[in-house]
Amino acid sequence: MWFKNLTVYRFNKPFSVDTESMEKSLEDFTFSPCSSQDISKFGFSKALGKHGDTLVHTAADRHLISATKEEKILPSQVIKEALEDKVLQLEAEDNRKLTKKEKDSLKDEITTTLLPRAFSRRSQIRALILPEIQMILVDSSSAAKSEELMALLRKALGTLPIIPMSFKTPIEEQLTEWLKDGKTPADFDMQDEAELKSNADDGGIVRFKQQDLSEDEVLAHIEVGKQVHKLALHYSQSVAFILQSDATLKRLKFSEEFRAGNDDLGTEDPMARLDADFALMSSELIALVNTVVESLGGLEDSM
Repeated sequence: MWFKNLTVYRFNKPFSVDTESMEKSLEDFTFSPCSSQDISKFGFSKALGKHGDTLVHTAADRHLISATKEEKILPSQVIKEALEDKVLQLEAEDNRKLTKKEKDSLKDEITTTLLPRAFSRRSQIRALILPEIQMILVDSSSAAKSEELMALLRKALGTLPIIPMSFKTPIEEQLTEWLKDGKTPADFDMQDEAELKSNADDGGIVRFKQQDLSEDEVLAHIEVGKQVHKLALHYSQSVAFILQSDATLKRLKFSEEFRAGNDDLGTEDPMARLDADFALMSSELIALVNTVVESLGGLEDSM
């Protein structure tokens, strides 16, 4: 339930699809396991996992969706070795060198033969669709994985007018000023981790962990032109995270005190607890994203 990363998209046209319509749209793209000849499969799965029955979980006009991906694990080295053995065998039998086209065809045949015996692994990715702030929050720090989910959602809905979150002023300039001044906007506390990069193409990267970022050793790198591209922050005593210059929020960690906000509900009714945790988390994520946007000087014009 608790998101660990955020890649944020915003709608450049109002989003107003209701839950029932969204559920029906996603049903045609439901996840199904790989067959013996499938390399991978990707589709929507139950939003609340084993505790739910729907692909879309909605509360207070906030929609949670989830997708599952299954991938066959077929190491390239295994294919390479099998191909080399087969090529040697055929070249010896025919007393000639195989062409590239013949080798490529053999590689496809070997892959098809090995697929049924390959192990598979599954992963999940979730997203919050938030019409109230006209944004989608994806629980991933990977642009590729986030885009894969958005592409599937766009295919299911027929349209998805979104753009990645971006700011009027480059994030690294803002973070550098915060670190240089030793002061963050209200509601944020600077932690003990940062990454600084040189603007030069051949410049260096320096990373600090468990370090007082106000020390001269850190600030000296700013003096020679490096900028802060990652900065550890704590928001409102509820969630710690890394703010990155690509506008992603990484390694979200909600405090134990915050997560305990629904402990009085107990665990006898898992759905009631999940609903309460969903409301608690989504409200805090909305507040966090809004505060990040305000603190960084506002979003870039989408037009």
